[in-house]
Amino acid sequence: MARGKLITLDGIDGAGKSSHIATTVELIRREKNVEVVSTREPGGTPLGEKIRALLLHESMRAETELLLMFAARCEHLREVIEPALQRGAWVVSDRFTDASFAYQGGGRGIAPNRIEILERWVQGELQPDLTLLFDIDAAGARARLAASGTATDRFEVEQAAFFERVRAAYLARAHAFPERIRVIDSSATLHRVSEQVTHALLSL
Repeated sequence: MARGKLITLDGIDGAGKSSHIATTVELIRREKNVEVVSTREPGGTPLGEKIRALLLHESMRAETELLLMFAARCEHLREVIEPALQRGAWVVSDRFTDASFAYQGGGRGIAPNRIEILERWVQGELQPDLTLLFDIDAAGARARLAASGTATDRFEVEQAAFFERVRAAYLARAHAFPERIRVIDSSATLHRVSEQVTHALLSL
């Protein structure tokens, strides 16, 4: 049986990626006729969801935040992602390691080489087969969050400068790994964003 593929969706809070997870899952099912596992980070496992609650609502040092992210990711990989890929399923994950380089690296200022050490330790050579990076400027993202009316977590209440650093780190990742990361202009209409997502998936 052929090994499955890992598809990740990423971007700053308010970029709109979550609106396209279901579309991504259904497109893969229709085009490939395979099992698709939809999951998220931080989270994806019972322990990971408990860590997620801490990360989103408890104050902590940047280094603690990073270590907890990778602790949840370790469980996620061992319990969900790797078993699914091995049995031939495709995995669609709402965020993955690019988020650590963007949020804890760009946003919090942790040196990338420290994140790379954890990346190699926790996931070895595993990388997504395709990453959809939903890109929008910080002002647009904050306006969407405000309009949503949903409860905010401690990341979503960060200042604009934080999200500008996060966005810059994401775009730097896209520049460094253009064969894997496809930038989606999520400031466009919902229909146009869906077209971009479909094109990227079909090219894979």
